[in-house]
Amino acid sequence: MSAAGSLLIVAPVAAALLLVHATRPAKETVAPVRLAAVRAALLTGSFAVLTVEVLGALRALTPVAFAAAWLLFLAVAAAAAARRRRRDAVREEETVSAAPRGALVAAAPRLAGETHAGPVPAASAATSGTPASRRHASGWRTRLAERWRTASRGERLLAGTTAGLLLAELVVALLAEPNNFDSQTYHLPKVERWVAQADLDFWATAIHRQVTIPPGAEYLLLHLRLLTGGDRLHNLVQWAAGVGCLLVAARIVAQLGGGRRAQLLTAFVLATTPMVALQATSTQTDLVVAAWVGCAATLVLDELRRRTGLGTLLGLGAAAGLTAVTKTNGLIAVGPLLVLWGLAQLRLARAGSVTADGSDAAGERGAAGAGGPGGADGRGGARGEPGAGGAGPRIARTLGGAVLVVVVAAAVVGPFVARVTAEFGHPLGPPRLRESIPMERHDPLSVLVNAARIGHTAFDTPFAPLRHAAAEAIIRGAEAIGVDPQDREITFGREIFPEPSWYPDEDRVAFPLTGALALLGTAVALARPRRLAPPDVGALRAYAALVVLVVVLHTAMIKWQPWGNRLLLYVLTLAVPLAGLWLDALFRRRASTPTLAVPATPVAGRRSIAALAATVVLATSALAGVLAVSYGFPRRLVGAGSVFTASEWETRFLRRPQWADEFRWAAAAVRDSGARRIGLVEQNDNWEYPWWLLLRDADGRPPELLALRSVLPDRPPAEPSSVDAIVCTGPRTACVRLVPPGWRVEYRTYVGYALPPPG
Repeated sequence: MSAAGSLLIVAPVAAALLLVHATRPAKETVAPVRLAAVRAALLTGSFAVLTVEVLGALRALTPVAFAAAWLLFLAVAAAAAARRRRRDAVREEETVSAAPRGALVAAAPRLAGETHAGPVPAASAATSGTPASRRHASGWRTRLAERWRTASRGERLLAGTTAGLLLAELVVALLAEPNNFDSQTYHLPKVERWVAQADLDFWATAIHRQVTIPPGAEYLLLHLRLLTGGDRLHNLVQWAAGVGCLLVAARIVAQLGGGRRAQLLTAFVLATTPMVALQATSTQTDLVVAAWVGCAATLVLDELRRRTGLGTLLGLGAAAGLTAVTKTNGLIAVGPLLVLWGLAQLRLARAGSVTADGSDAAGERGAAGAGGPGGADGRGGARGEPGAGGAGPRIARTLGGAVLVVVVAAAVVGPFVARVTAEFGHPLGPPRLRESIPMERHDPLSVLVNAARIGHTAFDTPFAPLRHAAAEAIIRGAEAIGVDPQDREITFGREIFPEPSWYPDEDRVAFPLTGALALLGTAVALARPRRLAPPDVGALRAYAALVVLVVVLHTAMIKWQPWGNRLLLYVLTLAVPLAGLWLDALFRRRASTPTLAVPATPVAGRRSIAALAATVVLATSALAGVLAVSYGFPRRLVGAGSVFTASEWETRFLRRPQWADEFRWAAAAVRDSGARRIGLVEQNDNWEYPWWLLLRDADGRPPELLALRSVLPDRPPAEPSSVDAIVCTGPRTACVRLVPPGWRVEYRTYVGYALPPPG
């Protein structure tokens, strides 16, 4: 990574942090800093995607253009943060001058952006002469220290374990070269292709996923590639997305009424899920889409009891667009979330209440109890204000807001969809893509069998007898109801159910503990929501029902596949908050059981046993997370292939170590020949990315790679006679068929090359 790239990479991080400050909610709300982080992430992500689209249309995907774009964005973010700081200072001065002396201490938490009641340090009243920015920073340190001091030993253990895992994952992400299988095939080759051609036009390729799969995560990688000149920081995109998932899930718990322990339990359970821990050091895309889905969910929950303002409408549109442009399976959740938001807004429009500042507010009485801004009086208005206008205009405004959400989402994902439609005549791509992953049968029995197989793979354990017995029961049950358990219309490709998934592999690893906790939490939230002690039972039940609906839709729309567990990460992000609420209620009820001085009841005994079992599950979950980071595949801290001991090329080829020497052997021969225009022979699942690295010039200039096979009807491959050399992966016969007569062909087991005769 160049020195200039090291400096430039600070710009996106600094801009995002400045936006967190600039977008902090002015009114009291649940977890305001996390809400500001969500807003900043959506703004930064939308800017990153739209920058790629605009500069791609201008054929300007260059380091200079991207550096200029980020410096401009940083300047805008700094200006917004400075403006917000001035507004906060003015508001604070007005509050201090207007309030009686005795009210200053009580108002201090709100002036600092805090929303919960609690003791205020005695020094708070003596800081009125301190600059607002310094006082705000000092307040944050004070509050963090106070929260740590008042935390129980268990809460400290939860927070420390979660932070330790994140730190270990960061080390792995920084030290390990990208070595994900799909990234070698299509994630990273598409990034290199954009750099080479400086635009987003489709190209001839034998790997259709390079052009048909939504590229949102790769857009983010493109920024890092152009700013740094390499792939050293590529893993940080998923790591940051993993952190975002934890923050969003914890905020969802707070919105549903969970306290500090419930939020820490949620973050802990999600962080220790092996799939999350492994993907956080990868160049896959599943955590990225899970983070965008989580952003949409937390914004929707905010709006269930109040009318939505312009800023949140833009945020919902950005979350939907970023989800769609990253991975379409996330829309399975975003769609129902937006429907829930729309129904809540229509209900509020009919109720017709407004907030004290004139904006629409929750029509339901007692909005303050659900985290809404301000209380409601007996007439449905806020602080005694009547509703404004009739229901018709308010409903029209709601419909207009829905249209705005769609327009913003279309602005983010629309350019990619337009290119796909123009190329293949369908917004979802070619038939090959539309028929490979989505379910082709939707009758109830087929969906039931698909759900059972997905559940078996997701809840797989190392206990082989249990795995085999459950798989055999699913297969026999499917045959009994007349459904072929290996039917191609409900099964991806040529895969055969069952497939072991318990081992810690980033593409397959199961999550039986997290899944079981999520199921239990969801069941309790639906059947006995008051056991979780939420302030709003209706919101909790609605959210739990939405999680169930998303699971049903996923199993009805996505075929079973051996690596399908990673496709469920967005569902886990939504469901784990319910597990956190249930665990917190379980420990709380145990703490309230009779002491030894009073005879224990059978119910109290059962509660203690359940809490003890939950503690064992949490300890096991922590062990699973630690083992995933330490020994997971294909990136690990210790053991064979450790990021501390493996060389760069050993790490890159950990998935297929036998190919490393073959790629380097063929690339060396082609480089020695002086070839610049190089033909590429490959099949749909072959590794292409190593060629982009090994055939790059010493100054970093990418090679001119031209596909000699193409699956795009309107993108013909290059003529073999027009290239200076040919490199091949896959069967030798496929390569030889395309080599011009008289060329010398050299081949090993997986990799080969061909050169023209001398002279």
